[in-house]
Amino acid sequence: MSTAAQPRARPALPGSGAISRLACRVVQPVLARVVRRIAARHPSLFARLGTHQGTDFLIDPVDLPFALHLRPDPEALLFRAVPRDAAPEAGAVIRGRFMLLLELVDSEEDGDAAFFSRDLEVTGDTEAVVRLRNALDDVDGSIAGETAAMFGPPGRAILARLRRAYSDDMNMKEGA
Repeated sequence: MSTAAQPRARPALPGSGAISRLACRVVQPVLARVVRRIAARHPSLFARLGTHQGTDFLIDPVDLPFALHLRPDPEALLFRAVPRDAAPEAGAVIRGRFMLLLELVDSEEDGDAAFFSRDLEVTGDTEAVVRLRNALDDVDGSIAGETAAMFGPPGRAILARLRRAYSDDMNMKEGA
């Protein structure tokens, strides 16, 4: 009998079929608006990525019916929702629960701790992921907050509610 740790079995993720494709179409205009605004407000993000500006990142929020494809190339910026069964080849994949990923964007969560607790999975070009993380860490303020503010009081209220629910969930997890 082997003493090596067995990887945790991952349940099948939603992300194929009509619902996934519809969800992608619905969120795409929002994603396009968000990425243009963030790029305009934080052009230094690209410089921090260096040669990884052309890397395709697949950001996979496992509790949503789609993944996100990011190519942070300022000359051909791409941020789109994709059904998991139609996801492109990516140089790096970052996978975790949506709120964990959102908290990581704002440096509100410790990425190393999330990785080692297996709440976050990173595969592919880890240097590219580290560069992306460092670029996001250098942003003053909250990208999630800026994004929510684009949608006025309803956007800010939704973000606050999501963060409260995530915090409550984390507190319950720590108390278990």
